[in-house]
This record gives sequence, C-alpha cells and structure tokens, in this order.
Amino acid sequence: MTDIVLQTNIKGVPVRHGKVRDIYDLGDKLLIVASDRISAFDVIMKTGISRKGIVLTKISRFWFDLLAGTVENHLISDEIGDFPSPFCDHPELAGRSMLVQKTRVLPVECVIRGYLAGSGWKEYQKTQTVCGIKLPANLRQCDKLPKPIFTPSTKAEQGEHDENISFDRCVDTIGEEYAKYVRDKSIEIFSKASAHAESKGIILADTKFEWGVVDGKIILIDEVLTPDSSRFWPADTYEPGRDQESYDKQFVRNYLEEINFDKSGAGVALPADISEKTSAKYIEAYERLTGKAFEV
Repeated sequence: MTDIVLQTNIKGVPVRHGKVRDIYDLGDKLLIVASDRISAFDVIMKTGISRKGIVLTKISRFWFDLLAGTVENHLISDEIGDFPSPFCDHPELAGRSMLVQKTRVLPVECVIRGYLAGSGWKEYQKTQTVCGIKLPANLRQCDKLPKPIFTPSTKAEQGEHDENISFDRCVDTIGEEYAKYVRDKSIEIFSKASAHAESKGIILADTKFEWGVVDGKIILIDEVLTPDSSRFWPADTYEPGRDQESYDKQFVRNYLEEINFDKSGAGVALPADISEKTSAKYIEAYERLTGKAFEV
C-alpha cells in the first residue's frame, strides 16, 4: 500500500525514531509525527498499518478536546500550516503530526486497568494479584474489576520490555506528590473516558497515560486513549472467560501468538490480510468513539 509512512526524515533536522513516533526537537517545543509503524510485545513489525498514524493523531486530538476541562495537555497545534519551517513544507506530515510543548517527561507509564486482561490476567492466575494488588477470588479472564486500578510500569527503551512496578517504587522514582497526582488523575480521566466509550458501545478495558512537567505543572503528554495505548472491546460481543474481539493491536498480538513469535529480536512481516484488517479496526475505533466519518 503506497500510503503507508514507515519513517520520516526532514533534511537538516535531527530526529529520534521511537517505536512508532518520529520526534523532532525544536528547543522548547517538539514536533511529533505518528508513523504507520506498529509494535507488539515492544518489537517493531516490518509491515506498517495503512493510515494508522493519522488515526492515532485524530483520536488523541479528540480526547484532548474532550478532557480539556479535566486535565491540561501538551498540544499546541495539529495543523501543518501552524508548524515552523521546514515542517510546514512537508505534506507527508499532514494529519499525522502534532506541535507540542516540550516537558520533562516523568519516567513511569501510568497504566489503568478496568478489566482483567493481558499480563494482569496471567499474573492473577498465579498469585490472585495484579502488579501486587490483591484482587477478589474466582475472577475470570476479562472480568470487570471492582474498580479501576493503577498499575504503573517503567518506560522501556526501544527493544526492551516495560516492567510493572509497585506504587511504592513509583513513589521512589518520581516522588510521593507526583506519584499520587498521576495516580489519581489517571484514574479520573480513565473513568471519564470509559463513560464516553460505553455510550458509544465500546468497553475501555485498560490504557496507559504519560505525563510531563512544564513550569512546575504536570500535564498530559504523548498519545492518549488510542488503539495503540489501550484495549477497546465492542460491548455487544463482550463475554468474560475468553479473549475479546478488539479495536486495537490485540489483533496483531493474537496473530503473533498463533505463529509463536518469540517476542524479541527483529519484527516480522505481517500478512496483507492482517495489516488491512488492523487498519480497518483502527478506523472503526475512531469512527465509533468520535461519531465522525474518517477522512484523510
């Protein structure tokens, strides 16, 4: 598919290529470009997902707007005409880029879980806990938890795996005041987003937020409540006790599990049908969450 953007390089401008994003440092600002790369198990696949970066940018923008009265964020503009030179002269950046405030990034990922899935389910089966948090007995896979729980993790470098950590270790890492703030605010916005998603027939099972500090304030940064950072399930087919249909990259994860991918080293090429169906899932998530038709 010719519309897939795996990487951007603006001549004469240094860039850092993350798992999915290309980040250009402009001093007190950043230009963040969402590519069509997809990572699973912290490994970047060789195949991109058509229009994925545009979907991620549009969904993040939607949530930034919806949550504006609840939390401050780093977005300055997602309109290419507002970007400084030379970025404003590169049409390939349109729709998939955000000019944002540069912050001091807090070195923890703030994971909120509302349902028992993924690594949480695997841990629960062994210890009846998730990230050390004791849960009721006899819960099933994908059961709704009594209340959302905060399960922070480390921010892994590319090629490494995130590590779940306790709240106490989160305090040791960023300090008690910051840790309590990001825990409470993450749960608050997760609950607000869950209510919105539920009104659209979607279950928000879990998500992760990132936070940064600028001028002494903690603000929401990076992508927010996208199919890359969240598990979204269709409510009408939800049934505890099994894996759920999803609008997110769980579709790719399941394929990799089927082929016994070793979850390390180089990524693999995805079959065309997996790539195309994943693209359709991302677009459907955008359209259901926002109530708008997807347009490039």
